[in-house]
Order: sequence, then C-alpha cells, then structure tokens
Amino acid sequence: MRILVTGANGQLGNEMRVLSVAHPGHEYFFTDVEELDITCREAVCRFVREQGVDLIVNCAAYTNVDRAEEDEPTALRINADAVANLAAAGTRIIHISTDYVFSGDEHLPCREDDPVAPRTAYGRTKLEGEKQLLSLCPEAVILRTAWLYSSFGNNFVKTMIRLGREKEQLGVVFDQIGTPTYAADLAAAIFTVIEAPEWHSGIYHFTNEGVCSWYDFTLAIHELAGITSCQVRPILSEEYQYRTPRPHYSVLDKSKFKHTFGVDIPHWMDGLKRCVERMNE
Repeated sequence: MRILVTGANGQLGNEMRVLSVAHPGHEYFFTDVEELDITCREAVCRFVREQGVDLIVNCAAYTNVDRAEEDEPTALRINADAVANLAAAGTRIIHISTDYVFSGDEHLPCREDDPVAPRTAYGRTKLEGEKQLLSLCPEAVILRTAWLYSSFGNNFVKTMIRLGREKEQLGVVFDQIGTPTYAADLAAAIFTVIEAPEWHSGIYHFTNEGVCSWYDFTLAIHELAGITSCQVRPILSEEYQYRTPRPHYSVLDKSKFKHTFGVDIPHWMDGLKRCVERMNE
C-alpha cells in the first residue's frame, strides 16, 4: 500500500515515521507543509494522483488552542478546509480529531455518538473538519484522541520536566480530568486500522487507558524523570486564568475501537514510562 502521512513533522507524524520501520510492507510519503501544502486542493489531488496514493493518514492540524481563538479563519483553513481537500483526492483517509468537539461538562466517558458541543475555536474547526470529511468521504476513519504527548515536539510532558528542573514550586490544575495519550500508542492504533483484515469506516475514540488530572499527571512525570526538588501543588482552573476555556472532563470511551479491532490498550502510566525512557536515551 502507498501511504501518504501529512503533518509528518509533528508529534504523531514523527511517531508514524518511527513505527513505519516495523511495517515495511508499505511505501510511505511523509510530508509537511514544505513538501505538500494541504490547503491547496490542486496540489493535494495532483500529489495523490501522481504518486498513486492508496491511503492518507492526516496528522496535520492547527492545535494551538489559544491562538485559534484569536485567528479562527486560519484554524478553519487547516482543520477543516484542508481536510476537505484531502477528501477530494478520492482515496481512503484516516483522520485525527479531538476531545474538544465535546463540551467538556460530561461526567461519564464520551461515546462516539454522544452530542457534540465545542466551546472553543479549536473544537469548532476540528468538528467542521469531521463534517466535511464525512460528507465527501463517508468511508473515512476518524480517530478522536486527547492529551497527546511524545518525545517529539513541544508538549505537556516536556514542559513539566523543564519547569520541574527550573522551579522550586509549581501549581498545576487538579479539576480537569482526562487521559494522557502517548503518540506512539496512537500511531500503533493507526497501523491496527490500516492492517485490519477489513476496512472499518466510522468515528472511533482512542486514548490510553485510565484517567487522571493534570496535577496527577505532573506528579507521575516528575517521579519518572527523577525530579524531587520541585513541590507540585494542586490548583483550581480559575486560579490559572486560562485565556481559552479548557474541558473539565475529557475522558473518551474506547469500547468501540477495542471491540472492532480486538486490541488491548496500554494504561497511560505505561505509555508515560516508555516515553520518558526514550527521552532519557
């Protein structure tokens, strides 16, 4: 299979690149904006046609939540219009979406068919991307995820390690609950979809297993990184004064993915341990 991976320089795209070595039966095209501007439909369609692409894995996204609030048109162009361009190329697509399509006020894990109600520009543009994709390519696979981190790029894990080594005290919110997701495990899930005996289109949720707060997550990060000089204290979201509202509850129900593809998903602590070990190497 000839597979195009967009957003290849991001966290997930880099993990796809690493994991592709263990899946040598395919030919890969790893592209970012320098190699392929997915906001240009003509360029996308030409690339897919000339390279004979069989499948697109779209890891590209505008993920800066605060900046999206200030510049929603740009976020919309990348998170929605570019997705429509990929869909117009006429091949199968695996697209990555987000927990931000929900309100964040839920108290039970969100299922794929639960009502969506995004409260941020980021969430609205990602939901619009889902809608455009499914209208143009009903056979697409959408994987919603949350709290993504990796040894690549900038993310919460790296920030907490840096701040933990720089500061004597750190306040981290404890009233936002979710599931940290190691991008390498999400990449493995994507390959599970790709190499399944049958193509199972639709929307799925994928994160690691378990739940925690950002405070709990930070304590685990510091323990695994050997940071003992920084006191981490729990604070309320209102004390942090976010520029853009964050979901208070971001837990996703993964039952559909596990039942459809017959897989077990690692716990978030297991994923974090593997990520920190890689970073230490």
